[in-house]
Amino acid sequence: MKVCIAEKPSVAREIASVLGANTKRDGYFEGNGYAVTYTFGHLCSLCEPSDYKPHWKSWDLNNLPMLPEKFKIKVSNNDGIKKQFNIVKSLFDKADVVINCGDAGQEGELIQRWVLSEAKYKGKVQRLWISSLTTEAIKEGFENLKPAEDYDNLYYAGFSRSIGDWLLGINATRLYTVKHGGYKQVLSVGRVQTPTLAMLVNRYKEIENFVPQPYWELQTLYRDTLFSYEEGRFLKMEDGEKLANKVKEHEFEIVSITKKKGTEYAPKLFDLTGLQVYCNTKFGLSADDTLKIAQKLYEKKVVTYPRVDTTFLPSDIYPKVKNILSKLTDYNQFTSPLLNKKIKKSSRVFNDKKVTDHHAIIPTGMQTHLQHNEQRVYDIITKRFIAVFYDDCRVSNTTVIGKAEDVNFKTTGKEILSKGWRVVFESDGSKSKGESILPTFEKGEKGPHEPSFLEKQTKPPKQYTEASLLRAMETAGKRVDDDELRDLMKENGIGRPSTRANIIETLFKRKYIKRNKKQILPTVTGIQLIDTIQNELLKSAELTGTWEKQLKDIEKGEISANTFIKGMKRMVDALVYEVRSEKVETRISAINNKPVKKSKSKPKKEKLVGTTCPKCKNGHILKGKSAYGCNLYGKGCDFVLPFKYGEKKISENQYVRLLDKGSTVNLKGFKINGKSIEGLLRFDDAYKLKLEPKLTAKPKIKIGDSCPKCKTGRILKGKTAFGCSNYKTGCDFRVSF
Repeated sequence: MKVCIAEKPSVAREIASVLGANTKRDGYFEGNGYAVTYTFGHLCSLCEPSDYKPHWKSWDLNNLPMLPEKFKIKVSNNDGIKKQFNIVKSLFDKADVVINCGDAGQEGELIQRWVLSEAKYKGKVQRLWISSLTTEAIKEGFENLKPAEDYDNLYYAGFSRSIGDWLLGINATRLYTVKHGGYKQVLSVGRVQTPTLAMLVNRYKEIENFVPQPYWELQTLYRDTLFSYEEGRFLKMEDGEKLANKVKEHEFEIVSITKKKGTEYAPKLFDLTGLQVYCNTKFGLSADDTLKIAQKLYEKKVVTYPRVDTTFLPSDIYPKVKNILSKLTDYNQFTSPLLNKKIKKSSRVFNDKKVTDHHAIIPTGMQTHLQHNEQRVYDIITKRFIAVFYDDCRVSNTTVIGKAEDVNFKTTGKEILSKGWRVVFESDGSKSKGESILPTFEKGEKGPHEPSFLEKQTKPPKQYTEASLLRAMETAGKRVDDDELRDLMKENGIGRPSTRANIIETLFKRKYIKRNKKQILPTVTGIQLIDTIQNELLKSAELTGTWEKQLKDIEKGEISANTFIKGMKRMVDALVYEVRSEKVETRISAINNKPVKKSKSKPKKEKLVGTTCPKCKNGHILKGKSAYGCNLYGKGCDFVLPFKYGEKKISENQYVRLLDKGSTVNLKGFKINGKSIEGLLRFDDAYKLKLEPKLTAKPKIKIGDSCPKCKTGRILKGKTAFGCSNYKTGCDFRVSF
């Protein structure tokens, strides 16, 4: 039997219908030699800290960093998920081959691989790779099934991403929560969300601290057309006033008229970020709303896979274009002119080198009833697709120079000579930015004019909207307006197109950001969190962009997952060391958004005697003459807690804390081999006591000294920290000023 596993029940239903597996069973479809089952997204997840070591359950600085040697996965603790997983596993046990029909992307690959791993399936696996859910696409995909091994690197990249998020998210969140969170306030810190929040906070502060600077503009109105002083604005009022007084006394004369024919290309096809930006700007839809709508359109078979980061199509789509256009009957007025001639093939649309797993979002040709917002999103996707096959728009760009006395003024305008692709968008009221039609001027003509000399002020940058924030995430905080340059920077952006909307929504849920009409503003808590995080790397959009590039390189097979994970572990280790060494202790409260003082109330005392033995789990602890121990001591259990360790008496309260949180506090007075030592007690793997010396304060740093960590580099001084000269080539030692 061939077992197909899809990511959602709705997708499984479509695949089953095409394969003839029409008998509905509990958790799968069956028929024609196939069983088509499904997940509900993530059936499995990475293990929790306490799954590795019981004492890691406690939020305690002494437990950090938590760096598992090997990461493990588990089935999520949910009855419905466990039931479906067991159904899937039972089908795998009978399978001759499993066909992975997960969404054709990094996350889809990860979801299904984890299920295969936890089900301990060892047989043959094939991969269905499709970009739409039409019957034609599914049939073509099953005729061209790929070996699962072809997508190993995709899985390694997804697994590395999850581990990176686990390492930084869990360690940094606990680190800052315990150090700075106050009571009942979790400070969520993440690999992607924290740099995104930092961008918002930095922009907010830039605007708050902005001091307007005055400047002056000299303009004149001639024949209802505004001309501006050719050399731009004045920074000193007196400089402009002299010229303003001068031009009042003379007529205005047209000196030159330059017309230059130009070409305007159709807007590019949509990737997910482009679609989210457009829908937020035009319709006010959030990034998350747009993604959900696009996903519904995909599942309704009317558009191709939406979670993509390219605006190009592969060459093998070109022969299918005319067929897709012919099916778009609701758009006949735009498609008819194209169907009567050869479809043009432009390198701005078709580029195999710019397409990896999936191509740009386009209509499939299928049509069905859509809800209002679905129709609006579908409409713009379809019109973009139609427009790229129209002729280019031909324009004439006109520059007119005029003068009064010897002071030159300039104005520009545009004349559309041939609409081309613009006809597709005329009903939308679309207008080119800055477009203006000039009257007909003649060189040498003269006449009266109305000069004006106005004082203005420089303006701060605008607060982020969801659209501009998405673009900033795409380019790691750098403003890039050019489409070609933005394409080059995509690999270095923050997050993936499919996750950016979720990151923004997470910041809203954490109450780190809020909406003010279209603006997105940081809350007091969000600002306090970024101010509290002194580690600049953790807030760096560029560093996060570099991580995203490394994940892409794993996908391409250019670097190993192990290299990325080791780098993340080094960073987390250095971060914990740095933050634990900080002397400043800010307290952040989400309730009133004001710093709060640490409570001095003492926790309620718990008793040690009578508690369950942590080693055998069967006995309970008794108090003897020289130690606490299990009542089953000598009967299969050897658990003992001596009254003294290293010549120091250990209180019952400290042992209670050890059992509860995995360690005592730092204690003074231990004597080991005649030396006095300060440190904390923990259990080893056999539940024997072990002493960990206290984490020392920051080492004294001297420029030129040998690096205390790698021993081979030298200490250098940067803008905000001392660091190892090998920092970018393997060593992560860094101490902030």
